[in-house]
Amino acid sequence: MAATATTDAPVFDKKTWMGGVEPMKASYGKLMMWFFLISDTFTFSALLVTYGLIRFSYQAYDPAIHGEFHFSNLYWPIPERVYEAVPFLHGVELPLVFVGIMTFILIFSSVTMVLAVEAGHRMDRAAVEKYMLWTILGGLTFLGSQAWEWAHFIHGTDQGTVIKELVDGKWVERTIFGANLVENQYGPPAFADLFFFITGFHGTHVLSGVVLNILIFYRTAFGLYDRRGHYEMVEKVGLYWHFVDLVWVFVFTFFYLV
Repeated sequence: MAATATTDAPVFDKKTWMGGVEPMKASYGKLMMWFFLISDTFTFSALLVTYGLIRFSYQAYDPAIHGEFHFSNLYWPIPERVYEAVPFLHGVELPLVFVGIMTFILIFSSVTMVLAVEAGHRMDRAAVEKYMLWTILGGLTFLGSQAWEWAHFIHGTDQGTVIKELVDGKWVERTIFGANLVENQYGPPAFADLFFFITGFHGTHVLSGVVLNILIFYRTAFGLYDRRGHYEMVEKVGLYWHFVDLVWVFVFTFFYLV
């Protein structure tokens, strides 16, 4: 900004942003969505760092020390031994197969969201409706799968885990089935606490995304965005949905692979 010699009125360079336009082609709505996602990134990062610190404060399973593998609160459980069940295949051990299917479904729903956004750019209302519907179905399927996994985790295995407790000065054996916020068949109670909190927190985000997607689908079906002349809202909700999918990749890596 500089003033001329003959007048006190400021003279602005044409490149100076004076408001009323979109900086870097990002609208106010998209900019606020990015701010929210950045703040949410810090939350998930803190949770996963906490998980890592607690996880590595426990010793890993060592056959030379612990003998044949069995669930014990003396060491952190092996994910392949915990997440090996599949619906309708009771007694069949398929390590990480079900959670792999869940992950594929969620990632595929991100693809359909991309297609919905692209269709919105073309003002193709029918295509937006189609791909938003597929995205909603993918999100609901993931939530249903996660609910089943939680139910199985809480119920536990048929055999359970035998632990010894000191009761009235005597050591007695008791069998634990499943996991909750107090005790855990699969290992240290902290393992179950972190599982319920972090996967539940992510599941809440998925549920919120499904609700938003249903709202977008409803408004698209009734032609609201055609009357507005753009489908930017689809793109903004799409940013949130892609974030939820990306976070799951990290949750999947920490809980199921490490």
